[in-house]
Amino acid sequence: MTSTPARLRKAVLPVAGLGTRVLPGTKTTPKELLNVVDRPILSYIVEEAREAGIEHIVFVTGRSKGAIEDYFDHQIELEAQLEAKGKTDILAMMNAELATAGEMSFTRQMQPKGLGHAVWCARDIIGREPFAVILPDVIVDSQPGALKQLAEVYAETGGNIIGVESVPQDQTHKYGIVDPVSRDGARIVMKGMVEKPAAGTAPSNLSISGRYILQPEIFDLLATQEKGAGGEIQLTDAMARLMADQSFTAVEYEGVTHDCGDKIGLLRANVALALKRADLGEAARTAMLRFKIAAQYGVNSDDADLFLTGADEDTLTRQAMRLADRQVQQAKQGNYAPTEGSNPKPAEDDERAAVRSLFGGGT
Repeated sequence: MTSTPARLRKAVLPVAGLGTRVLPGTKTTPKELLNVVDRPILSYIVEEAREAGIEHIVFVTGRSKGAIEDYFDHQIELEAQLEAKGKTDILAMMNAELATAGEMSFTRQMQPKGLGHAVWCARDIIGREPFAVILPDVIVDSQPGALKQLAEVYAETGGNIIGVESVPQDQTHKYGIVDPVSRDGARIVMKGMVEKPAAGTAPSNLSISGRYILQPEIFDLLATQEKGAGGEIQLTDAMARLMADQSFTAVEYEGVTHDCGDKIGLLRANVALALKRADLGEAARTAMLRFKIAAQYGVNSDDADLFLTGADEDTLTRQAMRLADRQVQQAKQGNYAPTEGSNPKPAEDDERAAVRSLFGGGT
């Protein structure tokens, strides 16, 4: 008879990193608190953990990360002002993110010794029970959340569970890649892992993507783990050692991964999640379309804001074409003063007349 796996109650969020890939924005703001649309990255991560049934979140912090603890605490003055002004919907949204009594713990990683060391710093709070690790700069847009998908598999199989996603074969050298034995649907039995394999040598195209469920024996191995890639204590090195004694199952979760610790990844997350919002999606879609058409027809940002007023692609295209033609004609007549790197712009006194003559009625 197979024993029931121990319940998954705790998660470690290593938030001590300096966020060098998104400097200078992280000089005074922890990268985990950078906004995606109107919420910090960390808000999405904690929401995912709670959905998966996590009851106790352990933040492994570093210097200058005190704002993370404050974010999940009351802001008395702000809350009082919101209540006085009747902004109860915003107040309710803020209160929903507050930590409940005993839900969150904070411990320090005193030196930047790597992800494995950061996880090891949480050992006394986690104790001898299974726990999740969630990388706090990776948002997975999925329903249910990525960790819940892993937790559902863990409840059936026990052992150690690693979240993975497929990447293009020519990109495998950028990631940690699992070495599979067999596959059943989204579940993959693993026999090993390769950190950033040389081009053409990857055992699969399944990359490790920042979601783990691990057994507490990993702490014993991390305590003696030697430095690995980058001169740091790597979690994957200790996992490879644990694999000799315990089962590891990779789960290819459903969802879209956004690496918000990278500038382009952060930008993509903002765009993708804004487009999905019921209250923002249409406006975001129109704004993106306006930018696209403005770039296509060489309309600078000032003119785009003033003249491209349509809400659909056909209208915006007609407006851009007419504006481009007008700019050419006025440039020939000497009414525009072109500046280097931008399209000619009409004299300020002519702007209102130009709007009326070109775009009266929004067409």
